[in-house]
Order: sequence, then structure tokens, then C-alpha cells
Amino acid sequence: MPVPTYDQFIEPIFRYLAINTDGAPARVVHEAAADTLGLTLEQRQVTLNSGQAVYKNRAGWAYDRLKRAGFSDDVKRGHWKLNNNGIQYVQAHPAPLSAEQIEHLAVGFKDVRLRAIEDGAPLATKAQTATAVQTSTISPDDLLDQAWKELREATAANLLESLSQVSPTRFEVIVLDVLHRLGYGANRNDLQQVGGSGDGGIDGVISLDKLGLEKVYVQAKRWQGTVGRPDLQAFYGALAGQKAKRGVFITTSGFSAQAIDFGKSVEGIVLVDGLRLVNLMMDYEVGVTSRSLMIPKIDTDYFDED
Repeated sequence: MPVPTYDQFIEPIFRYLAINTDGAPARVVHEAAADTLGLTLEQRQVTLNSGQAVYKNRAGWAYDRLKRAGFSDDVKRGHWKLNNNGIQYVQAHPAPLSAEQIEHLAVGFKDVRLRAIEDGAPLATKAQTATAVQTSTISPDDLLDQAWKELREATAANLLESLSQVSPTRFEVIVLDVLHRLGYGANRNDLQQVGGSGDGGIDGVISLDKLGLEKVYVQAKRWQGTVGRPDLQAFYGALAGQKAKRGVFITTSGFSAQAIDFGKSVEGIVLVDGLRLVNLMMDYEVGVTSRSLMIPKIDTDYFDED
């Protein structure tokens, strides 16, 4: 028997979390859903090319749909829990959900962003999420592209959730790791964390040369609210105090339009909001791993007898 598709995991996960209102670790919910669906040992041993169990992967996508529908909020990493909206929905819809209701949950919220940058103005044009289309009229290459976009957007949202839950000190380390992967500093030791009480608005220093004559100063803020113009002005003042020419301000949230305008009006400041940060983390594999797929394509030149 094949492993049930991810939409079939939606109801058992929904019902389990509605009973366990304090939520549960993802691994526990995986098994509870598998037990409800009656998965055999053989079905639980089926894996993806990455090595992950297929049923756990599909349970994860089912929970992703509940989050997109606004029925769940992650309270901490690896812990699944329904919010009040989710509990009320379950109470208003006794089991079993109809096929139409399951389909609506599975595909009706695919394009809903899991986490928005609150009140932040866009630093650059944001990539559009994949739009649901009829698989009967789309090419396999387009299906792959659509799946890649959805996977990337889901990973970006999960990265933002993880960043919002780490300590400020750990966030500073992550930011310096990202900057090192971008090519700043000859080695990781050239990027020093200096955040703490009395840091003067500076959380990290990057030495661009071995003698430390040229430096970039970093402020890393794991904030929920929008970074405003006064925050940028304070950072600019801290740079002036260090007689620094370059600074990078990185946040998990966003920047107000006034803050962006100020950043553009002065020399040497680069702004990185949460969306740009998680995209850099994915591009340079900081806190992220990737897998490769071998996509076969015929080499027509090989068969050319000329």
C-alpha cells in the first residue's frame, strides 16, 4: 500500500492537536497521525531520496497547510499547536471533514505567506509565490519549478520562526556566520561578536584585511517590530563614534519607509531585513541543508551522426 498523500494527514493531525490543546512535539504528532491512518511498518519505512521518512514529510506538509489557513502558531521549534481559530474550527466541524473541506485546506491556502514582515517597507521586489494550477495542463518542468518555489517559501518561513526563537546572542552569531559565507573576512576569526551591555549599538566587527585597518561594523537585531529611522540614526551615530565608513544593519523584522530613506541618504550603510536574511541563509546554506535531484535530459548532439 502506498503512503497516504499529505492531504490525508490533515484531519488526524487536526483532531489530535484539538484534543491536546497544549500542543505536542512534531515527532509525537507524526506517530499519532500515522497510527490513526493505520500505517504499517513497511509504510513507515518508505523514505525520500533525502532519507526522511515519507509519512513524516507528508505530515509536515499537512501541518504547513493548517498554519497557512491561520489555525496554528508555532510557539517553539518542533512543537505543533493549534491556536484558538484552529480549535474553534474543529469544534464547529465534527469528524469526518468532507472531501471538499479537506481539499480547501490542502490547496486553498497554498499561496498564503506564513510570516509577513510587520509594517516593513520592501527593500526589493519580493519573489511571487507559486500559484496553484491544474496539473493536467502544466509541463513537468513547470511543476518542478512550482514545487521548488513552494519548498523555498516554506523554508524561509520556518527560518524566520527559528530566528525569532533564538537568543539575541545566538542571533548575532548567526548573522556573522551569514556574512562570513558571503565572503567577508579571510576566515571566521576575522568576524568578532562584540554585542552586549555598553556595546554602543555595535554587535559585531568584521576585519576586511589581516591588519584590521578596514572594518565593517554590524548591528543585528532580533526584533518583532519594525526598525524605524531613529534606530538607523543611532546606528549611524555609533559608526561615527568608531570612525567607521561601513555598517550593516540586519533584523528579523522590517524597516519603515523612513528608515529606508535614511539608509539611502547616507554613505556606507546596508540594510538587510528578515526576508533578505533568510534568502541569504538558504542561498549560502547557513542553518540549511539542500539536496540535489538528477533530472534526466537527452543529449541530442550525442546522436548526431554529422
